[in-house]
Amino acid sequence: MTNTSLLTLLTRALVLMLPTSLMAAPPSAADIQASVDLRQNWQGLTRDLAFPAQWLPGTHEFYYRVTVAGGFAFIKENADSGQKGPAFDQTLVAKGLSKAQADNVTALALPFDDFWYEDDGIGFYLHYEPWHCSLTQAVCAKKPETSQPIADDEVRDLRVPADNHLRPSPDGKLQAHVFDHNLQVIDQHGQTVLLSQEGTAGNFYDPQTIQWSPDSRYLVIFRVTPGYTRYVTRVLSSPQTQLQPEVIKQLYPKPGDAIDMEQPVLFDLHTGKHTDIDASLFPNAYDLVNLHWRADSKTFAFEYTRRGHQQARLIEVDAASGKGRVVIDETSNTFIYQWRGYRHDVSQLGKEVIWLSERDGWAHLYLYDGKRGKVKNLITQGNWPVREVVHVDDEKRQIWFAASGVNAGEDPYFVHYYRVNFDGSGLTEITQTAANHHVSFSDDMQYFVDNYSRVDLPNIAELKKADGTLVRVIAKADISQLTAAGFKAPQVFVAKGRDGKSDIWGLIVKPQHFDPSKHYPVIENIYAGPHDSFVPKDFWPFGYHSGGDKVIGMQALANLGFIVVQMDGMGTANRSKAFHDVAWKNLGDSGFPDRILWHQAAAKKYPWYDISKGVGIYGASAGGQSTLSALLFHPDFYTVGVAFAGCYDNRMDKMSWNEQWMGWPVDESYLRSSAVVNAAKLQGQLLIIFGEQDSNVDPSSSLQLVNALINANKDFDLLEVPGGEHSVGRSTGPIDYVQRRQFMFFIQHLLQQPTPNWNKQ
Repeated sequence: MTNTSLLTLLTRALVLMLPTSLMAAPPSAADIQASVDLRQNWQGLTRDLAFPAQWLPGTHEFYYRVTVAGGFAFIKENADSGQKGPAFDQTLVAKGLSKAQADNVTALALPFDDFWYEDDGIGFYLHYEPWHCSLTQAVCAKKPETSQPIADDEVRDLRVPADNHLRPSPDGKLQAHVFDHNLQVIDQHGQTVLLSQEGTAGNFYDPQTIQWSPDSRYLVIFRVTPGYTRYVTRVLSSPQTQLQPEVIKQLYPKPGDAIDMEQPVLFDLHTGKHTDIDASLFPNAYDLVNLHWRADSKTFAFEYTRRGHQQARLIEVDAASGKGRVVIDETSNTFIYQWRGYRHDVSQLGKEVIWLSERDGWAHLYLYDGKRGKVKNLITQGNWPVREVVHVDDEKRQIWFAASGVNAGEDPYFVHYYRVNFDGSGLTEITQTAANHHVSFSDDMQYFVDNYSRVDLPNIAELKKADGTLVRVIAKADISQLTAAGFKAPQVFVAKGRDGKSDIWGLIVKPQHFDPSKHYPVIENIYAGPHDSFVPKDFWPFGYHSGGDKVIGMQALANLGFIVVQMDGMGTANRSKAFHDVAWKNLGDSGFPDRILWHQAAAKKYPWYDISKGVGIYGASAGGQSTLSALLFHPDFYTVGVAFAGCYDNRMDKMSWNEQWMGWPVDESYLRSSAVVNAAKLQGQLLIIFGEQDSNVDPSSSLQLVNALINANKDFDLLEVPGGEHSVGRSTGPIDYVQRRQFMFFIQHLLQQPTPNWNKQ
């Protein structure tokens, strides 16, 4: 044994022999409760902090939510006159919601962030379901489902009838629907003009896909062969309305399952002829989407993604002949991220098409000759990605879009907005402040509202003209009360990733009473889903734990004696294609080689950043899976983990998300990334938390992990919440209880300190 090793052992022994009075005092029950209460105590301490605005269609009026004493107000403002007032009667809506939910809802604490005007009132989402409230009386109700659900956009739920109302032709002379599985077209007198013959229960026409041509001569409809109806069955152990449990069945396609096969069929109402579009143009289709007719009714087009997400096409069909052709053919050796795909038919004629592609290593816009299927020119270019197309003006041949990483020296995730000509000239930035921007335009593009912030810059909302000229400041956040309460902005930290070139950006949150002379154990808040990036770039710190915990949750945990951090490693989106490709068939990676280097760089720079006894980690959903991956595949570095609602084996989770990143067919890469398959590798301390009624991730995923850990003779802690959904303990359910359990687990196993007996509190 070396002298250094002997000294280390003696030091540890002396620490263990020290009287408790000479050691750091463990967090008390009051300390823990203060952390649990922090969100509630702090989130009402901002004033005039406005959120991104929305415009009323066809007007110069916009509306937004803003913080006020006691909660949030919804404001409507006129861009021309500056006149503003309440967007709606919040007291009336609160009364309506209170009656509808048999719960007390107050005017300044309405349970939604965004809304839209509709009919006599407003619409919004509540617990992921659409609601409507009248603005003339205190009446609110959940909106009924009017269409047949398509589970995960892959398999129709045939337990629910399709929306089969008569769909009129543009000229109003004909109507179409489905009768006995076949397409039926009737005239104004109710007489049948056309009735197909080949539809059956196993190969039916879907009325929800009917699309008329603008000239009313043609229509196209999908004929569907149903996929495999896989149901996840859950037991609701503790229903509120009865003593006995209930059984709930959810249609839930999983990787590898057979999905609905869709066949576009073209009908000519003049000749009665119908044509199946050549299926060899779209073999083994994962989806056929965004079908629309061209303005001249001569062609229609749709987008196709092949199962496995390595091929995408734009397919055009000639209406007169029914013959299809491939206009754009996109392929990749890894994945095509069609969730972020974009296409625009210039003037709705198909002569030119704007198409987003990552073929040069970055997400950029291309102008295609729609007739020849050739690229005319690259519209945007550079080592940065287009994030969103906001508006296309076909007459002026200009595009407004959002992008990040354009400005050298800035955080590469900051979103800015730009205008560019179709030929790639005239690139103009319209948001200059070095911050993360959310911009919304009036329909006529005369005005826009720019809401920008950083984690260290509270929200500023400005009304501007289309050229970027400032009209007036709408709202500038006041956080003086929050600062007086002890809030400090997180510290931005950057280190190199595994390739030695890519910057990995993250945040460091310190305890309120941080002492740089002390050493603090480190906990990582992880979410590594490849569908986005997750480290906060906006100021608002009070969101709930979804897609990575928000700053307030990190602060609450840090206050108990930790440094809490978050970073975006390789394998996440919004950087280069190569940066993103790390996730391909490799979700178990979760960017850990980059994350570990980031931790080591921080520890080298800051003496108080203590990773000597291992790093803690927590996350939810994909972050729950990553938490297990940390403990299983990097046990020498990550030693304590709290995993919420994870998909621990990608074969058990929803098809759309997992096949996008893990590919099809299901192969050994699914096994390599599986925490269930690799459960025997567990060495650290683990707490598993999940909701019994998780409709996003099959709750059996957590229980199969439990089974594998038991079979491997591993010790762990488990918290299953009866009735809990996917977001249980984070944004729904017993949030305070679950958060306290998470905090105490880290105190016990990372601080290695005793925790209060809460049963006696």
